[in-house]
Amino acid sequence: MKNAVVTGGGSGIGAAIVARLRADGLNVAILDLQPSDDEFAHVADVTDRAAVDTALNAVRAQLGPISVLVNAAGLDCFKRFTEVSFDRWQRVIDVNLNGVFHCIQAVLPEMIDAGWGRIVNISSSSTHSGAPYMAPYVAAKSAVNGLTKTLALEYGPAGITVNAVPPGFIDTPMLRAAAGKGYLGDIEKTIEATPVRRIGRPEDIAAACAFLVSEEAGYITGQILGVNGGRNT
Repeated sequence: MKNAVVTGGGSGIGAAIVARLRADGLNVAILDLQPSDDEFAHVADVTDRAAVDTALNAVRAQLGPISVLVNAAGLDCFKRFTEVSFDRWQRVIDVNLNGVFHCIQAVLPEMIDAGWGRIVNISSSSTHSGAPYMAPYVAAKSAVNGLTKTLALEYGPAGITVNAVPPGFIDTPMLRAAAGKGYLGDIEKTIEATPVRRIGRPEDIAAACAFLVSEEAGYITGQILGVNGGRNT
């Protein structure tokens, strides 16, 4: 049985990924900033390498070597670029990009030793076309896509695949909070403009991740698999 870690697995898309992978028979541990009653949940800020290492060591003690990593932890930002402080810029970059760096670098050695590994990075459909008032978020997620392609080339020979899933308009607490503040415009109009005519569900992203971490997806790496209802093709 494979052992997986999902960052940001306590809510939203991350929680849906945890549920799906467990349903598929994987042992799944959660790394999240918020505490949880889940017996395999560990509190860690992904920007803190020492905290990440401590949490992952606890996962290894519970489950054994880690062979699957899904980086779903994220932090948004809605501000006009000229109003973004550098501290805020740095925090968004830290969570969305540097957190991915820390977690991948921490698990790669055991995947290399095993000759098998699956890494999926949750990026964003905003990387396709940009998004106003989200400069640090889009910049970080775009970098995640580039990192994904580069690591796929480096570690494919070691039996490790690295892919990214950029979600489209997905019904999550983060999206609802942003919509409630008026950052996303009219949700119903966005749904009408989506070819499949519905908002996405966290389970849609989880299904893509479930495939990409499977044995059957071993010939797929370095790919950016958009799950967006056809809004970005």
